[in-house]
Amino acid sequence: MALFASFWVNGQQFEVVGVPETVQSTVGKTIKIPIRVKNNTDKSQLFIVRLGDADFRATQKGYFCIDGDCLEAGVPEITRKIEPGAILTGLHFTLETGLVAGQNLLRFDVMYKGGGVKEELPLTINIDEEKAKNIVFQSKDITIRDLYPNPVSSLAFIDYELYNERTEAKIVIHNILGSAVGEQEMPFSEQKAKISTDEMTPGIYFYTIYVDNEGVVTRKLVVKR
Repeated sequence: MALFASFWVNGQQFEVVGVPETVQSTVGKTIKIPIRVKNNTDKSQLFIVRLGDADFRATQKGYFCIDGDCLEAGVPEITRKIEPGAILTGLHFTLETGLVAGQNLLRFDVMYKGGGVKEELPLTINIDEEKAKNIVFQSKDITIRDLYPNPVSSLAFIDYELYNERTEAKIVIHNILGSAVGEQEMPFSEQKAKISTDEMTPGIYFYTIYVDNEGVVTRKLVVKR
């Protein structure tokens, strides 16, 4: 990942540090892109960070987060006051990379409110296919690979192949007390099961894969935010 050391603009009025030029990732991941702004003036300023251009695909989602609080996807900018000489930290642009490999071209605009100064920050994100995961169970009817990503913040995936149309398979997620908190079918017509963890509190869970109503493998799932 290449980083811009800093941007100095129009008499050093502000500085942007740490925004990468390029990011490499894979499908099914959540990327957090840091954006740090330093106020080089001698007075408090309201700064705007705006998503200027974006070419998101259908299964992708992008949104600003600051100090753990995230805006809705589609909100194009965030405004924050920065004191003289201080650096705005804790600001990220979060991208859920989706289900299809490809390239995203983004542009962030950074400016202070009421001023004519603007800095444009281009970013290229290259998203590759996820490498094949280890096989955790295999029989004449099904092959199941390990869940990824793990830990997971929003979406996790399990790749599988069903060889018998009559075989029924599903995933059941349990908390540490053994209570079921989620279930996902694994249809014959598909090869990837998607598990949403948005409604789960951070912590340790376990997922069990059932084939024809018999549990064949149980593994740990960690949910993080």
